[in-house]
Amino acid sequence: MREFITYKKSLEILENIKITHSTKRLFISDAIGYILAKDIIADHNSPEFPTSGMDGYAFKYEDINQDFLEITDKNPAGFVVETNVVNGTCIKTFTGSLMPKGSDTLIPIENVEVSGNKIKITKPVTKGFAVRKIGENYRKDEILIQKGTKIGFSEIGVLASLNIVQIDVYVNPTIAVASTGSEILDLGVEKTNDSQIRSSNHLTLEALFKSNGANVLQMGPVDDNLENITYFFENSLKNADIVVTTGGVSVGDYDLVQDVIKDKLKAEVLFHGVLVKPGMHILVALKDEKIIVALPGFAYSSTICAILYVLPLIYKFRNSNEKLPFVKAKITQDFRKSQDKTIFTACNVKYENNEYVIDFVGKKSGTSAILTNMLGNPALLIQEQNSSDIKNGDLVDILLLNNLK
Repeated sequence: MREFITYKKSLEILENIKITHSTKRLFISDAIGYILAKDIIADHNSPEFPTSGMDGYAFKYEDINQDFLEITDKNPAGFVVETNVVNGTCIKTFTGSLMPKGSDTLIPIENVEVSGNKIKITKPVTKGFAVRKIGENYRKDEILIQKGTKIGFSEIGVLASLNIVQIDVYVNPTIAVASTGSEILDLGVEKTNDSQIRSSNHLTLEALFKSNGANVLQMGPVDDNLENITYFFENSLKNADIVVTTGGVSVGDYDLVQDVIKDKLKAEVLFHGVLVKPGMHILVALKDEKIIVALPGFAYSSTICAILYVLPLIYKFRNSNEKLPFVKAKITQDFRKSQDKTIFTACNVKYENNEYVIDFVGKKSGTSAILTNMLGNPALLIQEQNSSDIKNGDLVDILLLNNLK
């Protein structure tokens, strides 16, 4: 008789799996979406010198009340003007230009009247106006991007400003994916009897894993026999960090995946059976430091379990700060607790009046095969194993699904 563990206990076991992280160096534009493996530290001040923040005239602030200031030079960005600012003078200066020596303030062009080679200040400013100070953007030895950060467009911009060409990133995990079952058909394969169904699991999971930072080896549907399933596992374990299957982990005569994992591979089973809905027959095992996650066969069940169990493993391999997007939301109806399990129920979510609000309009009830419940703007309502019925207006825990796409 199998012992089913709590959802909380299964997460603790998952968290304690030891992962060996490896890194590689990439050109910064090729590193988008990867996780930074070393802190990025500024090797200089930015700006390194006082710099103009807009177009105007650089002058000494003590001359703010002078009737006129003489324009003695122009100071385009990218050049170093040789002329110094002295009392009674100013230099026309442009955005991004170094402030001329002797100046401490910039008067915008719209705050002056120009007459020949002189200006009259018509609208005064404060001392130091529009002057970017040394280190205003960042200072030398400051940690600008922390290890564990996901590289995006803003990180690329900062790296380029530092003249950093290549960075060290964590290697993304490789996941082998397959759906099992003699009744399932791959795309394009014609049905030969009415009991056959189209397999979507392996493609759904491939999309989910890729969009969350993993490399995927697509192994397609695998027929339900010991030889094929054993070959799939042995081949996949040579090439992947994680092997994910759907189907074959329940209690039926033809649920062979669990038999192969336990009897043929002699894998170390960490748990087989969790008090969750959907997906209670999930199996997680280790084989030669590789991780096996065998999910239920129903599309909705396998997808939910992949989100709850495989995505945290991807984040763990990437050594990232990424986490599943759990938030609080207000529910708009009463909702009963139906079973003594941790239950995940598809709902609709919207953000209004500074809070998330959920309802169940259009969501279907029935078997764990209803994957269409995850279309639209979906979330998962989470009911803890020891929780009670929910009342209209209560704050509840949800998982935002569109944040994972």
